[in-house]
Amino acid sequence: MAASLCATRRGRMTLESARFDENYALSDRYTLESGRVYLNGIQALVRLPMLQRQRDLAAGLNTAGFISGYRGSPLGTYDMALWQAKSLLEQHQIRFEPGINEDLAATAVWGSQQVNLLEGGRYDGVFGIWYGKGPGVDRSCDALKHGNYAGTSPHGGVLVLTGDDPSARSSSIAHQSEHALIHCGIPILNPSTIQEYLDLGLYGWALSRFSGCWIGFKCLTDTVDSSRSVALGPERVRVVIPDDFEPPEGGLNIGWANLPLAVERRLFQHRLKAVEAFVRANGLDRVVLDSPKRRLGIVTTGKAYLDVRQALDELGLDESAAADLGLSLYKVAMTWPLEPEGARRFAAGLEDLLVIEEKRPIIEEQLARLLYNLEDRPRLAGKIDEQGNFLVPAEGELTPSEVAEALRTWLERRAPELAGRLRSRVYSQAPASPATSLMRLPAFCSGCPHNSSTVVPEGSIAMGGIGCHGMAVWLPERRTLAVTQMGGEGANWIGQAPFTDTPHIFQNMGDGTYFHSGLLAIRAAVTAKVNITYKVLANGSVAMTGGQPIEGVSMEGEVTVPEIARQLDAEGVGRIAVVSNEPDKYPRNAGFPKGVTFHHRDELDRVQVELRSLPGVTAIVYDQICAAEARRLRKRGEFPDPDRRIVINELVCEGCGDCSVQSNCISVEPVETEFGRKRRINQSSCNKDYSCLKGYCPSFVSVLGGRV
Repeated sequence: MAASLCATRRGRMTLESARFDENYALSDRYTLESGRVYLNGIQALVRLPMLQRQRDLAAGLNTAGFISGYRGSPLGTYDMALWQAKSLLEQHQIRFEPGINEDLAATAVWGSQQVNLLEGGRYDGVFGIWYGKGPGVDRSCDALKHGNYAGTSPHGGVLVLTGDDPSARSSSIAHQSEHALIHCGIPILNPSTIQEYLDLGLYGWALSRFSGCWIGFKCLTDTVDSSRSVALGPERVRVVIPDDFEPPEGGLNIGWANLPLAVERRLFQHRLKAVEAFVRANGLDRVVLDSPKRRLGIVTTGKAYLDVRQALDELGLDESAAADLGLSLYKVAMTWPLEPEGARRFAAGLEDLLVIEEKRPIIEEQLARLLYNLEDRPRLAGKIDEQGNFLVPAEGELTPSEVAEALRTWLERRAPELAGRLRSRVYSQAPASPATSLMRLPAFCSGCPHNSSTVVPEGSIAMGGIGCHGMAVWLPERRTLAVTQMGGEGANWIGQAPFTDTPHIFQNMGDGTYFHSGLLAIRAAVTAKVNITYKVLANGSVAMTGGQPIEGVSMEGEVTVPEIARQLDAEGVGRIAVVSNEPDKYPRNAGFPKGVTFHHRDELDRVQVELRSLPGVTAIVYDQICAAEARRLRKRGEFPDPDRRIVINELVCEGCGDCSVQSNCISVEPVETEFGRKRRINQSSCNKDYSCLKGYCPSFVSVLGGRV
């Protein structure tokens, strides 16, 4: 196999072996049965169900797989990777069916566990995967809870992939899904690396089958977006069935008898005990550093484990130094429920115990309960220390430097002789460059339809929503208020309208949100008889996560504006206008309902003024393809590419900037000349939207046949 690279303690890279496999191909990541392959986090989650199918076949089971969910960072491209591997998945009897939204997808996965309750099941069982980002976990709690309470089939099992964005890099709020999963009674695995995505994923299905529980599987941005060489092989995961657990009469798996209190009792009295027994029997929680002078202990999990190892390195505490200090380290795989016997055994004899985990405490609170009644128990610290001071940050994303600072503070109180050395090492790691106050907000792509569609007429305000168009809230001239949760767009106006003299608002809504759950908000506004104009921004793809098609929009899987218009009309929307950069493209028999009018995007202001004067709910369907998607399609020769480029003659340009005002396009750039600041078109980023021409400036020149 290819030589693998390993990081030394100082961060240098060394070769473990000089042997390379010259025949290695990238496709081996999905086909090689043993050895080493190179994967990123998303690809590991694609390979995972194939490995489960292979394990089942080796065990004499004929199983199938079912995957459903809804995209969102850090799992935003999971569906694209599954589509790309469709033929391989089908060879392994794995079906991918993306959900309209997260809770319906969870219900579909629940159905995969019911297959053999009915006659006609063709497989011994169906193992399932549900995926979604943090907000999707929140909105799906009812479905996840029902599915988990119902249980799993003996040869099926369910993994719940929760994509958490702890620093809200691409989310409206930061997320930590564990508390929602605990509310649903779903046990939680927290892998640290891509290798553990594969290993713990296989353990997760085995645990799900044994206990009857759906199993949460935490997927953090840093891990999903990383890549590494991983080991494959039938012997890597050897599942041990616990011999110290006796299942109740009737077993733990899914069945017909689902009386509410009986199901609840089975979950909390039996299934979760089975989970603890499985974790204990398979050694999923383990001691990774064990000092012969055991005095201090650290308990950690997931990505935080890697942060702890790096922090110890930054503090100069290698394994030998940690052993001399009496420091031991316990790595937890199942964060809830915490396996009690291993945790108590690790804590026994320690003077102090520090829990390092990301965001709000999960392990720390369970440890406090487990250790409270023991006569010989260590002092416990985590988010706060024993004096009540903040220690390990509970907000944002945990970083190695923050962990190093928390460790330094904690260790210096227990080993004062280390104070000078630890402090100097932590401070020597501080960045040399001073912080800058310069901030550059994200902006719409060149040629993005939202550059034009999110403009509101003088005297009006709009409300934002989930999607790229939500960036309008950062543009003061767009007068756009903050976003709601996905699918709630405009519903907040129902609670405002009766108590304000503002007569009307505009509400932006992407077509992805519209088909996900936004239509219900429009229905609610119609029912409440509020004055609101919805702008359904139909660009044909989910641009924020890679340009995927929108599920459920038509039989062909494409957004069709006539279908949106018909649906709005059927819901009782009073007046519907279609605005487009190509208003003449619709044939007469396109299927629009009676009364729909068609307008060029240059008429948007007039249309908005007209609609805001009408009582009740009105709608604008703004139809223009996503600029980034148009660029991708043009590269593949699948979308018209106009043979026309715009150039600004800098000698004629007066530098007024009206072209930037009219287009809001980042490809219109300032350029300093000997005659002062002028404008030019960045031909590399230009997407040929041509809205900059609305400035009617004589410095603009159209070049036909020009090439970059």
